[in-house]
Amino acid sequence: MFKGKEFMIMKKIFSFVMAIALILSLAACGQTSNNQNTLVSSDSSENLQNIPNTNHLDTSESKILVAYFSWSGNTEDMAAYIAEQTGGDLLEIQPSTPYPTDYNECGELALTERDNNERPEISNLPESIEEYDIIMIGYPIWWHTAPMIIGSFLESYDLSGKEIYPFTQSASMDTEQFDNSITFVKESAAGAVIHDGLFARPSNTDTIDAYLQTNALVG
Repeated sequence: MFKGKEFMIMKKIFSFVMAIALILSLAACGQTSNNQNTLVSSDSSENLQNIPNTNHLDTSESKILVAYFSWSGNTEDMAAYIAEQTGGDLLEIQPSTPYPTDYNECGELALTERDNNERPEISNLPESIEEYDIIMIGYPIWWHTAPMIIGSFLESYDLSGKEIYPFTQSASMDTEQFDNSITFVKESAAGAVIHDGLFARPSNTDTIDAYLQTNALVG
């Protein structure tokens, strides 16, 4: 048997040991709780990322055509960047009779084509684009709308069920002219689903990237 003083010492030692054991037990519980929270958070994030966007085709199983007409090279730069980001096939729409390199002469011809609602002939028109589910169509703004050669391209095919994403740019970046061009695309692409277009300068890659991501056009 312990004497009074020895008993008090042993009691203190026993209390200290129990306190340490309790602290270790609580720490272990806390670690388990944190691990569980991390797993739940990770699973939730993964599930959200894998929810399909029902407004668009699954681009992992869809083939994309990036078709464009460019006179100065600005639209060409944008189209090349979009094709690189989406993995789409790139097609430059080339007129059978090249447009004048002089700005004023080209402008006069473009105005005549618009006023007469002409459809300029395309020299490299593919026989078919049936293999593509998504068509991204690019062009500059000419006389407040899309160049008439865009109508030549779109009206050459049965686009029923195709998804079309217009993209364009202009010196003035006038949104009314952009809207006019979208209306022209809709009128020229009967049966297709025309999505909201991209209106951005070729150098503004942040805006282009955001558009592609929003429309699920990149993986």
